[in-house]
Amino acid sequence: MKYKLVLIIGFISLIFSCENSKQLVNINAENRIIAEELPSNKDIEAVIDPYKINLDKSMTKILSYSTDTYSKNDGNYNTAIGNLMADAIMELSNPIFKSRTGKNLDMVLLNHGGIRSVLSKGNITTRTAYSLMPFENSVIVVALKGTVIMEMTSYLKEFGKPHPISGLELVLNSDNTYNTILIGGEPVEMEKTYHVATNDYLYKGGDQMYFLKKSDTLYDLNYKIRTVLIDYFKTYDTLSPTKDQRFIKLKN
Repeated sequence: MKYKLVLIIGFISLIFSCENSKQLVNINAENRIIAEELPSNKDIEAVIDPYKINLDKSMTKILSYSTDTYSKNDGNYNTAIGNLMADAIMELSNPIFKSRTGKNLDMVLLNHGGIRSVLSKGNITTRTAYSLMPFENSVIVVALKGTVIMEMTSYLKEFGKPHPISGLELVLNSDNTYNTILIGGEPVEMEKTYHVATNDYLYKGGDQMYFLKKSDTLYDLNYKIRTVLIDYFKTYDTLSPTKDQRFIKLKN
């Protein structure tokens, strides 16, 4: 197949007046046809092929099994796949955080848009984790006062997307006011410091979660979200995540 490459070769002369104005004088352009196809290099391919084969084996390795297909669009306030991801971070990141600080995680907050694929029914492989989380985002932990947690709950209500949470329980009244806000089953204390696991993208202001920057303490666990998922899939041979009561709205 022939490919046409348009090369614009321009020579621009600028004439400056006393007012520093600029004038375009001339542009020359020409079309060139590139018809030659690059030949394959057998020596290079011989070096690359073993790595490609090993990579393919790694990506298709079966880690777990999903009993159904789960989408980030299957709920208004919480979703099965979002719950799975938030719970995975809570379960696997907490031991790391505690070993370094002596403290426990209080909750997890991720973003709805960060879930980039469905979790399909059937075998779960390493490639599944890459599809769900193709980005290089890592788990970080921020220390937030209860007053900032309340800002977070206002954000979760107003933005209207089922952002994945764990450790936080929210109940909205039918008029969209909060009936219940609990962390670890207890009411939020305004002056208490809570340790919230999230990701570096959100900490930097992604999805307008600017309240996370109000933390005066930041811990980087050096643990990629994708790696968390892979480790979680290895831990459980069968996955059946569900929507639950962690964030709901009461009917009239």
